[in-house]
Amino acid sequence: MTGTDRSALPELPEDWERALVVVAHPDDIEYGTAAAVARWTADGKTVTYLLATYGEAGIDGLHPGECAQVRAQEERDGAAEVGVDVVEFLGHTDGVVEYGLPLRRDIAREVRIRRPDVVIGLTHHERFGGGGTNQADHRAVGQALIDGARDAGNRWIFTDLVDDGLEPWSGVRFAAMTASATPTHALDVSEYFEQAVASLEAHAQYLEGLDDDYPAPRELLTGILRGGAQAAGWDVEYAVAFEVYGF
Repeated sequence: MTGTDRSALPELPEDWERALVVVAHPDDIEYGTAAAVARWTADGKTVTYLLATYGEAGIDGLHPGECAQVRAQEERDGAAEVGVDVVEFLGHTDGVVEYGLPLRRDIAREVRIRRPDVVIGLTHHERFGGGGTNQADHRAVGQALIDGARDAGNRWIFTDLVDDGLEPWSGVRFAAMTASATPTHALDVSEYFEQAVASLEAHAQYLEGLDDDYPAPRELLTGILRGGAQAAGWDVEYAVAFEVYGF
């Protein structure tokens, strides 16, 4: 990277062992974040996925009941391409995910189970870094992740979790959110581009249902990850940019 450039973003800290990635839908992780996941699992870190929905409203020509099964399997296949073998689903309704106590509790529960050092998600801001309008489910889950990860450390929030044998976990150091218009850190993923492409390509039936002019995975990720390097101010080919919230 351009280490002498004072405008360049700092590197995302990697002195941790366990990460929990929490997003709304199958394929959300594969639009860039999976490249970072590939780097982390190659380094021996443990990464698990938690998805709020099965993405059942994501394929126009497929009934939600069948779509949920297809998309869940595509997510498992995509995760495997970057070294992740634990993929959990909360079962909230795709397209109408609500920010609130039930979602915060669900996330806090998983944090207490997995005991991650860091949590990774998709921005909760109204706009993506590229200027596009963010989707409602993404915003709800992103905010709930930041809040739920903190809730997990407080014994007196969601006390039924303690009754279920899940002791508080206050070991989450930070939340790192991708696709933000205001990134604070970045990670060089140049060596992991091919794994990222394979991970997105695993969502074949979902991608087939999109418009004919929708970019192919390689083209799309080239733009996203080169944009991450530019946002970071680094002289690397590909990077993921994050907005970090310290706990």
